[in-house]
Amino acid sequence: MKRAALYCRVSTLDQVGGLSVQREQLRRYAEARELQALEFVDHGVSGAKDRRPALDAMLAAARARKIDSVVCTKLDRLARSTHHLVVIAKELQALGVDLVVLDQAIDTTTPSGRLLFHVLAAISEFERDLIRERVIAGLARMRAQGRRLGRPRRHQVDVARAAVMRSEGRSLRAIARALNLPPSAASAVARAVCPKSPSPVDR
Repeated sequence: MKRAALYCRVSTLDQVGGLSVQREQLRRYAEARELQALEFVDHGVSGAKDRRPALDAMLAAARARKIDSVVCTKLDRLARSTHHLVVIAKELQALGVDLVVLDQAIDTTTPSGRLLFHVLAAISEFERDLIRERVIAGLARMRAQGRRLGRPRRHQVDVARAAVMRSEGRSLRAIARALNLPPSAASAVARAVCPKSPSPVDR
């Protein structure tokens, strides 16, 4: 008897009705084909998350060769992004585990089902290329506008006030406290008032 992982997911804990409908469909499918069913259910977990307790457990079962197929009602129960879906499908294919999606008539045991996933893989690759091109174009536009890239500075120092206090002989840590900054901001103060100094250490 072949072993099927029946995967269900609902985004919120109050969607009990939707969970019951999914389970009923999956159980009928397994019973009609005389499959040994193992149920994996994620309660109140968004499909946008790549890591989910039941999904992780199901994939672990697949890697341990404890299941022969994964069955779900819709693709968006399994994954929300094309990329994540293709990653899951490729791993299942490498493990020799079939994927069946009831409402969308997807079945990788058939030639048409396998073709669909080749198409999904191509779309996913195209999607990644578009995102990469947009990021590169956006960075180039920001540089052309003279905008600073990277993480913002951790501490904002009032350079004019810091310079005055430094000229009065105050220590860097004292200046940081006067500017309502933590003592760890002494290095930021040093960079602001004496940027050419080789060391920001406050003595």
